[in-house]
Amino acid sequence: MFMPRQPRLDAAGTLHHVMIRGIERRNIFRDTRDRKDLIDRLSLLLPETRTACYAWSFMPNHAHFLVRSGPLGIADLMRRLLTGYVVTFNRRHRRAGQLFQNRYKSIICEEEVYFRELVRYIHLNPVRAGIVSTMEDLDSFPWSGHSALMDMKERTWQDTAYVLRMFSKDTARARKAYRSFVESALGEGRREDLSGGGLVRSLGGWTGVVNAKQRTKGDERILGGTDFVMRVLGEAREHMEHRFMVRNSGHTLDTLADMIAVAYGISRKDVLSKGREAPRVEARSLFCHIASRDLGLSVTDLARLLGMTPSAVTYAVRRGGKTAQERDFRLE
Repeated sequence: MFMPRQPRLDAAGTLHHVMIRGIERRNIFRDTRDRKDLIDRLSLLLPETRTACYAWSFMPNHAHFLVRSGPLGIADLMRRLLTGYVVTFNRRHRRAGQLFQNRYKSIICEEEVYFRELVRYIHLNPVRAGIVSTMEDLDSFPWSGHSALMDMKERTWQDTAYVLRMFSKDTARARKAYRSFVESALGEGRREDLSGGGLVRSLGGWTGVVNAKQRTKGDERILGGTDFVMRVLGEAREHMEHRFMVRNSGHTLDTLADMIAVAYGISRKDVLSKGREAPRVEARSLFCHIASRDLGLSVTDLARLLGMTPSAVTYAVRRGGKTAQERDFRLE
């Protein structure tokens, strides 16, 4: 029986294991230039969207990322990252059409339990794929975050400090402990509990499924224990219900702009157009934040509407969040 895809779970400050795959298992990288292009895009978009990247790995036909979403979640980051990459890839290789298999896969992860495991699992991808066979080769492999953690490659956009602090406050000791941790799983195969099956994840692996005495809440979009799964689903449900209520109440971009204009004593045009006067800047930032949070507009949509760059919108949303909190401004 056909099962419709569930809506993606996304929220600011959430740890995600993100996977992208080539359509029909075809390669998404054909040469070094392709890989460098995706890295260049990451180096620009991660800081711009305030997304932290802790681990990553490029395989010929797929890629993995462990990231913490910025103020607007990861949807806009991934859309801009993949769309830009596909356009360049198709132009370079004189092809047309889809490159990636459906949409990217994103799993929300319980950090305390799974963070170190996921970093190791992602960075051992080249070993499982047979691209490298020894730790020495992995240390210098340029297309994963492991080489940056080993100080063999410089990736300023990768948060190596956060990962290493999981092993020791002293950087040298942390790097040694991290490497030993990775090496201890060198012969480990694919982990179904880290890459597929919500019930498997919520029960703590296949052993948990076999030994389960009662029904346990699971969701294929979440990697974590039952309490974590329930909390994430509850927060997502509350967020979606609030958006539905806002739209059902008749709120639109026009009514939002009018409300903000009245609050600041300016015109709707002043809210939506460029201007450097402090009230207009603050009003437009508040508009960006509420339109994103309560009406669900993406950074790209807002940039197009307001004639701003995506990075300027991202900054405005963040600044508008502070204003919304100070003024207790919320659509009901």
